[in-house]
Amino acid sequence: MDIPNNKLQYYVLDVFANEKYKGNPLSVVSVDKDLELPVYQKIAREFGYSETSFVYYSSEEKALKVRSFTPAGIEVNGAGHNLLGAVCLALEKKWDIFRRQKNEQFVIMKDKTIQLSTRYDNNNLPFVSVLQKSPIIVNTVPIDEIAPSITLHPDDIRLKDWSPAIIKTEVAHLMVPVKDLDCLNKATLNKILLSKAAKKLGFQGCYCFTLTEQDATYIVQSRFFNPGIGIDEDAATGSAAGPLAFFLYHKKYINLNEDCYILQGVKMGQPSTIQIRVSDEGIWVSGSSVIVMEGTLYL
Repeated sequence: MDIPNNKLQYYVLDVFANEKYKGNPLSVVSVDKDLELPVYQKIAREFGYSETSFVYYSSEEKALKVRSFTPAGIEVNGAGHNLLGAVCLALEKKWDIFRRQKNEQFVIMKDKTIQLSTRYDNNNLPFVSVLQKSPIIVNTVPIDEIAPSITLHPDDIRLKDWSPAIIKTEVAHLMVPVKDLDCLNKATLNKILLSKAAKKLGFQGCYCFTLTEQDATYIVQSRFFNPGIGIDEDAATGSAAGPLAFFLYHKKYINLNEDCYILQGVKMGQPSTIQIRVSDEGIWVSGSSVIVMEGTLYL
């Protein structure tokens, strides 16, 4: 489709889902070059989803280029739903983004090369795996210091002998083990306290999770809060799923090269399935996406 210079084609996908109206909604805008920063920010604010991605194919770099912004105008990096959904769109639309890549598949997120692999699932939907770099345990955090930020009692944040920990792949997030599903569901964001804690302790978002030992499909259920970049709660967070995978591996709860599944977004009515796998080369975060709408955006 030929789009005039003052118009852009956009798509909305539900990411980390294989059914429409589940997963994490993502707007993806097709451009033919980098835009001015205020244009990115205005479009992301207009869509209002947790993130909006902008994509174009760079012949010079032989790859799809992706930039993503929150409604607050903050640019985000990392191999999360913003990147995975954009690649799923390219596959669904038959964009030949790997035509000049020989032995590996990759995309460029702003200015970083991110390795990935692609296939189609049993429903013939694109299934994309993105590789997050090897994780770093930044620090542990006292329970008393984080409990007020999510309006829980310290006793609610006691799971096995695990302490909250900041783990970084592309992005540093705080992993918060929660006692059970009831405690997970009653967690309530205190924007001011969590933003202060994140700034003080050096993390971006707060990934609360509990074990789902009675559920054979999922290893944990989770919720994600990141008010510092304008996301009160997110339905699926790939950039936090990678650090959580390493947390569970470090605690010897999952094994190397084992595919496990996180359930997120239930509290929001947007259940999302995130596949995780810890490998020697890093953390693989995987999932499907479905297109729910598309149209023309006017500049």
